[in-house]
Amino acid sequence: MTTLKTHYDNSLTLEQYLAHMQVNKDEMLAIYNAFQVPDDARLQEIKDKDLKAIVITEDWCGDAMVNIPVLMRIAEAASIDLRFSLRDDNLELMDQYLTNGTARSIPIFVFLDATDHQYAVWGPRAQVVQDYVTEVRQNLPSKDAPDFEEQQKAVHHTIHEKYKNTPEFWEEIYNSIVERLIHL
Repeated sequence: MTTLKTHYDNSLTLEQYLAHMQVNKDEMLAIYNAFQVPDDARLQEIKDKDLKAIVITEDWCGDAMVNIPVLMRIAEAASIDLRFSLRDDNLELMDQYLTNGTARSIPIFVFLDATDHQYAVWGPRAQVVQDYVTEVRQNLPSKDAPDFEEQQKAVHHTIHEKYKNTPEFWEEIYNSIVERLIHL
């Protein structure tokens, strides 16, 4: 099995990932430009941990679109080097971080310590965001309903718009990631 260090070393830099992106790039960068980290002493605590991270992602993922720009701001403030691993090209890595033991949900942020060992894992959503998604999806018809695909597309559009336009979500994501890195 490939080590986390090897996955990190072989993953894309932020610049390479941005150049690779074909979907959600403008939206992701708009969130990045709109979101600023607060004056937060916890960021220095995180910086002192000397972390780096592997971001398991794909550009088509709406959750990645909203979570990655927040992580980018945290990484800037806490000197965390980010590398991006495309989920569909790295299933061996992804399958180590399944959501609920079965789902290849992304993004997943795998934080490594100075010795290249796993320090923490975060993803794919902050709890407040998960609660919202669960609530919005609860009215979907069954998968065998004739209008399921149409209804599902409408729900995904609603979620996507909420992600792009809700700074309160960005703040919840920020706090969720920071808390994960502080309280192990």
